[in-house]
Amino acid sequence: MTLKDILEDLLAGRISLEDAEKRVKLFEMEKLSDEICLDITRDVRTGIPEVVYGENKDYQEIKRITYRFLERTGRCIITRMKPEYIDLLTEDFKDYRLELYKEGRIAVIKKQDFVVELNGGVVAVLCGGTSDVRVAEEARIVAEEMGCRTLKFYDVGVAGFHRLVPAVKRIVEEDVDVAIVAAGMEGALPSVVAGLVDIPIVGVPVSVGYGAGSGGIAALYSMLQSCSPGLVTVNIDNGFGAGVAAAKIAGRVARFRKRDSC
Repeated sequence: MTLKDILEDLLAGRISLEDAEKRVKLFEMEKLSDEICLDITRDVRTGIPEVVYGENKDYQEIKRITYRFLERTGRCIITRMKPEYIDLLTEDFKDYRLELYKEGRIAVIKKQDFVVELNGGVVAVLCGGTSDVRVAEEARIVAEEMGCRTLKFYDVGVAGFHRLVPAVKRIVEEDVDVAIVAAGMEGALPSVVAGLVDIPIVGVPVSVGYGAGSGGIAALYSMLQSCSPGLVTVNIDNGFGAGVAAAKIAGRVARFRKRDSC
């Protein structure tokens, strides 16, 4: 149950003011142990769902956190999921809707009746080469879980500039609100896209490249030094951060677009 559900039940007279107060009090930080404190109400406060960063967590820890999130919010998103956990998740959460995105290393687990409410925002996700897809996919799934519709254009890097033309055409035709552009090597793609469209661009440097470019440093510096205005940059490989930023921009644009059309 969400805070919106509680308020709707109160307005409809289905619950008393006292019952509503009790239920609202459940939306708080929940401590599972001295090491684990779950931010149950982050989505309500900020529009960003709490996400389990799976990189350095063992499976039992992830399983415990996931069950609690499903109980309290109806959904759990796991990023940087280890491949060896896929079969375990499939077995332990077979009674839930399990959405696995192997390329993006994300698992989204939901109660059967959980619905992501679309906010009307539209986010384009582009990446330079297939080595950048893992980061682009993390960004795309996060934006979708925050209620945005996404369009994806992969392997459209500057080494084959002609591949980018249809993507830019579609972005204009679909009236996209914001674009996420992930690129490794020299990280030129976000600058190029920013010079072609009139929407905000969120650049994501990817840790792909040779020599001085390895680890994503060259791509990061390239995006930070871009001469194309309208480009902002998140940290190396931070698809999650890019997805959140783009979704918040697109969601707010959609809200005012809806208001102005009334």
